[in-house]
Amino acid sequence: MNKTLIVIRIVFIALCAIGSWLICYTVQEWDSHRGLAVSIGLMIGSLVVLVDLMLKGFSLRGLTALTFGLAIGAAIAWLIGISPLLNPPQGREFNQQTTYLVQMVLFVVCTYLGTVIALRGKDDFNLVIPYVRFVPHEVDVPLVVVDATALIDGRIARICQTQFLGAGLVIPSFVLSELQAIADSPDPVKQARGRRGLQVLNELRAIKHLDIRIHQSEVARRQDIEAKLVFLAQSMRAKLLTTDTNLATMAKFQGVSWLNLHALETALRPELVIGESIGVELLKPGKEDGQALGYLPDGSMVVVNNGRAFVGKRVTAEIIGVLPSGSGKMIFANLLGEVDAV
Repeated sequence: MNKTLIVIRIVFIALCAIGSWLICYTVQEWDSHRGLAVSIGLMIGSLVVLVDLMLKGFSLRGLTALTFGLAIGAAIAWLIGISPLLNPPQGREFNQQTTYLVQMVLFVVCTYLGTVIALRGKDDFNLVIPYVRFVPHEVDVPLVVVDATALIDGRIARICQTQFLGAGLVIPSFVLSELQAIADSPDPVKQARGRRGLQVLNELRAIKHLDIRIHQSEVARRQDIEAKLVFLAQSMRAKLLTTDTNLATMAKFQGVSWLNLHALETALRPELVIGESIGVELLKPGKEDGQALGYLPDGSMVVVNNGRAFVGKRVTAEIIGVLPSGSGKMIFANLLGEVDAV
């Protein structure tokens, strides 16, 4: 792409020079100044290319917002210019030159203010006009704004693979930058977390049925990331997917619905009832004689009677009691037998 742009720029400058040279044939007064005309053509072409380089990174969304701001500012200046403020009744005319200067000042000031306001709020502008990015968004599709903690957590990829989440995932570009910054951190722990988030993002991209949208949005300071996430979710009428409790509390306070992966995991835990058979690996002896302890995948402790001889093995047991505890549930069971090794 860069090589193509270089070739296009060189051809453009050459065309400017050739065009200036050809103009000398149509204007007789310039016939003796062909060298000067070619130099002017080269300077004009180089100036345009220089402006092109200075506008590097200026997105189409920013250009659209700029055009919108210029149009609004010019319209306001024109309305003020034709208003009775600058067109008094007969007999009280202002000096024509003064009126022209006032109109010129109004035009410059209003277009400047309109441009600055439009560029500062280009995210709002993108939401006010949904086709500004020339991609028709289906407003009937529910959206979910994803933050960095949800990507680092990793469970979102497995949930999306099951097709239980039927919403489009909106990932702001500043979240991608945050993940990249974490992955580049000198701290090994943060580096591993950031790389896991990027890996999960690639896994999400590989899911064919999943609707992923990268929202081009920037944040000036890292402290503004949480506020910007809530703002995007609120503006898009989307839900917020995060594992950050503080961010979720702030979103809830501002009326934004949020998806809690921890709450989802808790809701998906199977309800264990007395008389049901379970499989558990016994890890250590219990406090009472003959007892052994094991744990279920959700962290619930299982106390198996007559299981001490099977410590280190996987057994089946029948539930005889379930008690709630601070870390989940404590399950009491009677040993049924050892699970045959496969």
